Amino acid sequence: MVFSSPVFLFAYLPLTLAVYYLMPLRWRNLALFLLSLVFYGWDKPIYIPVMLFSVTVSYLCGFPIGKYRDRDRHRARVWLVISLVLNLSVLVFFKYTNFIIENLRLIPPLAGVLHPLEWLELPIGISFYTFQIMSYSIDLYRGENETQRSYIAFGTYVALFPQLIAGPIVRYRDVDRQLLSRTHTVDRFASGVRRFAVGFGKKILLGDALAAVYAYLSTAADFEFTVLSGWLMVATYTLHIYFDFSGYSDMAIGLGRMFGFEFPENFRYPYMASSITDFWRRWHITLSTWFREYVYIPLGGNRRGRARQYFNLAVVWLLTGLWHGASWNFVLWGLFYLILLVAEKTFLLRLLERNRLTRVLGHIGALLLVGIGWMIFDHTDLGEAFRIIGGLFGIGTAGFAAATVSWLALRLLPLLAVSVAAATPYPTRLWNRLTGRRPALTVLEPVLLVAVLALSVACAVRSDYSPFLYFNF
Repeated sequence: MVFSSPVFLFAYLPLTLAVYYLMPLRWRNLALFLLSLVFYGWDKPIYIPVMLFSVTVSYLCGFPIGKYRDRDRHRARVWLVISLVLNLSVLVFFKYTNFIIENLRLIPPLAGVLHPLEWLELPIGISFYTFQIMSYSIDLYRGENETQRSYIAFGTYVALFPQLIAGPIVRYRDVDRQLLSRTHTVDRFASGVRRFAVGFGKKILLGDALAAVYAYLSTAADFEFTVLSGWLMVATYTLHIYFDFSGYSDMAIGLGRMFGFEFPENFRYPYMASSITDFWRRWHITLSTWFREYVYIPLGGNRRGRARQYFNLAVVWLLTGLWHGASWNFVLWGLFYLILLVAEKTFLLRLLERNRLTRVLGHIGALLLVGIGWMIFDHTDLGEAFRIIGGLFGIGTAGFAAATVSWLALRLLPLLAVSVAAATPYPTRLWNRLTGRRPALTVLEPVLLVAVLALSVACAVRSDYSPFLYFNF
């Protein structure tokens, strides 16, 4: 089930809200837990036991970890390792088994022996909820949270449907108190509705429209590949993936508020970044935070010299690439960012921060490099990715522009202009300034939100399928 489906909008969400608020306070976690399992297993209930296995393992291992962490660190560490190994084993089996088999088959003696498991499918959202579960075990071992004795409360944390299948990645300590007691107010609920409506509009009205153009540019046979079509592909995909994923995160945060939860922010206008380092402080913040806290810093971070720091970064970016998918293009994508970040940490950041001009150049350069990176990210066929990247600079193209693509570019100008503006903080700042000077304008906000929501619902209902890109990870 996806947030943009009619079943979710007109049946699941209203019924879930009704059941939740009609329940006594002590039963609300149970209601959310069970209803979240319904959400998760709507299309493929076979994967509910997979998630419950991970939940149960970490829940049970949490008791000895919490019991021994202060008096027998070795024993506590053993239970931590058991929890992490079992959870990672499930993730590796479902996500990477066929990838490993396909690469082993490149060795001639194994080609006729090993065969991909055609029945093996990736459980939706397994990367997200596995990382959330692991954060509980690690933080418990560190003494940063207490043992959760309620299986229902712990299951609710993992299975909570707003952020279950595409984030943001919520660490246990971010919501541990909210699991036991949370505030439900009209203002918080209304804030959640507003955030959901904005995210829904970003995803449906902008993200899906840009995805349709990108798909056309990628597959249509009635135009020649030109420099302009290459840059249009980069622009539309770069904007599409932002509105798709940040739109989902906004919807998840909004839904969380409707049920009394406050989830961490996941995006902070990433395309306003002045460097690649700054970009990764703004993009998928919860994933970057997870890798920093549970991989980079435990390996030593930047405290053990430059060479060790680069090694630690290499580990993080190898894992970041593989986390996104079992394919070599994701590994290359991680390597691409590793090289850029090492260059910035070594010398480039000092040059970019010299004055306003260098910061502007850094912003432009970061946008170009991020766009190129998205082409690697989106194409498992690396030959096709390099063909598009080369075409950006006139390599292997039929010239700068063809008539079909030029006409398409003109038609796309309004969509691209609105999308670019919406990816910046300026519309929000302008609105805040206007309402600050003329408070009466605030009455227009609910009208605009209702209009956006109604239009988004209409477009979603007309669409046969509107998946979120990050469901794949």
